[in-house]
Amino acid sequence: MRQLSGLDASFLHMESATNYGHVGSVSVLDPTTVEGGLTFERVRDLVESRLHLLPPLRRRVVEVPFGMDHPLWVEDPDFDLDFHVRNLALPAPGDDHQLAEQVTRIAARHLDRARPLWELYLIEGLADGHVAIQIKIHHAAIDGVSGAELQGLLLDIEADAPPAPPPATPWRADRVPSERERFARGALSLILQPMKLLKFEADVARELQRRGLSGLRSDVTVFGLPDPARLPLVGRLFGDAADQPWRDVLSAPARAAPRTSFNRKVSAHRRWVFATLSLDDVKAVKNAAGVTVNDVVMAICAGALRRWLIDHEELPAEPLLAMVPVSVRTEAERGSFGNQVSAMIATLPTDEADAGARLARTNDAMRIAKEQHRAIPAELLQDFSQFATPAIAARAARLAAQLRLADRLLLPFNVVISNVPGPPFPLYFAGARLLAAYPVSTIADGVGLNITVMSYQKNLDVGLIADRDLVPDLWTLMGYFEEELGELQRAVAVP
Repeated sequence: MRQLSGLDASFLHMESATNYGHVGSVSVLDPTTVEGGLTFERVRDLVESRLHLLPPLRRRVVEVPFGMDHPLWVEDPDFDLDFHVRNLALPAPGDDHQLAEQVTRIAARHLDRARPLWELYLIEGLADGHVAIQIKIHHAAIDGVSGAELQGLLLDIEADAPPAPPPATPWRADRVPSERERFARGALSLILQPMKLLKFEADVARELQRRGLSGLRSDVTVFGLPDPARLPLVGRLFGDAADQPWRDVLSAPARAAPRTSFNRKVSAHRRWVFATLSLDDVKAVKNAAGVTVNDVVMAICAGALRRWLIDHEELPAEPLLAMVPVSVRTEAERGSFGNQVSAMIATLPTDEADAGARLARTNDAMRIAKEQHRAIPAELLQDFSQFATPAIAARAARLAAQLRLADRLLLPFNVVISNVPGPPFPLYFAGARLLAAYPVSTIADGVGLNITVMSYQKNLDVGLIADRDLVPDLWTLMGYFEEELGELQRAVAVP
C-alpha cells in the first residue's frame, strides 16, 4: 500500500461527467509472425504472465474519508484479470475510420474506480488481416514515460522470446485499511500540513538563492498550480506572498492564450484520429535546418493548426500557446511508474505564413521555453502539488465545470503537444510484430485538443484527440500534418 502523490491525485480530481483522466495507446500488429495467429487466449496469457512486472495493473484506489488526504493505492484483494482484458471485432472492411471510431467509443467511457484503473482490448477484423491492442490506463498511475515503459514490458524484441521469469516473491494482496484507519491517517496529515508548508517554503528559498533567482521576474507558467499568493494558509503563515521569492518564479504568463473554438468547456463526446509520418523525412528537415526533431514536430503542428484555423475563419493575430509536458524522471526513478512530469509553455507561431520562418521561430520559442523551465526546480514544483486538499480540489473542479469557467476565463495555453521517443528496432506482442503505436491521450475543459506523437523505428505515429463537437473535422486537421511536412521539406530545400 502506498499513497498517491499530489500530482497523481490531481488526475483523479479532474474527472467529471465530461472529463476523463485516462490515457493509452493503440498498437497495430501483424499476427502472421506468430504461428496460429494472435488469439485472445494468447493475449490474456501474456498479460497474466507479466503482471508481476506491471505493479499498477493490480492496484486500485482507496479514498480517504471526507477527502482529507490523497487516496491510497492498494494491491487489490479482489483482482479479476478477466474484467480488464477484453475482445471485440470490427465489421468489414475494418478500415482506419472504423478503427478510430471504435477506439473513440472505448476512450469515452470512465474507468471503474472500484477496480484497478486499466483495460486492454484485442480488436480484430482490421484491414490486411491486422489486429490492434488498445490499452487504456488512468493518468494517476502513469505519465508519458512510465506509460511507454509499461507498454515496453508487454513487448519483446524478438518474435519467439522466452517466457518472462517468474516473480522472486509471490504477489500478495493488501489488507484494505478500514474507514476508521483511513480517517486517522487523513487527520494526522492535516495536523502536519502547516509544518510541511514551512519546510516547503524553506526549501524553495534555499533553492532559489542557490540558483541566484531570488529577484527573478519570470514569464514561466506552471500548469495546474495556483498562484501561491492566493492560498489563504500560505498568506497567514508567511505574510504577503508577493514578497516571497517563489511568487516571482511561479508567476503568470506574459500573455493569455488567444481564444479558439476548441478552447471551451468540453462535452462527454470525443473524436480520435491517427496517422504515420516518416521519421526519416522529419530528420532530413532537422539536418537541413540545424534544429531538433522536436522543433520540426512543433512546426508541423503549428502549420497544421494554422491551416485549420484559416479554414474556420478564426486565425488569431497572436500565435497560439502550447503546453509541452516534460519528464523529470531520473534514471533512478525509471520503472517506478506514477507521474514524474512538469510542463513548459511554448509559443506556437501559427501567425507565420512562411513554413521556413515558422520553423526558425519554433526553434527560438522552444529554446526560450526550455531555458525558462530549467530555471524552476522541478522537484519543488512537484512538492507544491502535495498541498491541494483532495476534497477542495475535487469540489473546485466540479464548480469550475458547472460555472463553465473555461468559456469565460483567459487560458494559459491552447493545446497540449507531447512527443514521446520510442525504440528504433522492431518489437513483438506475444509473437505478433508491432507495426505502429498510436497514442490516445486526453483533453479537458478549456483545452479541447491534444496532439501526441510517438516515434517507432522509422515512423512518427501521431494521435489526435478532441471534443467531438469542437473539432468535428479532426481527420481534415490530421491530413494537414503530412502536407506541412512536405512544406517544410521544400522550405529548407531537402534533396
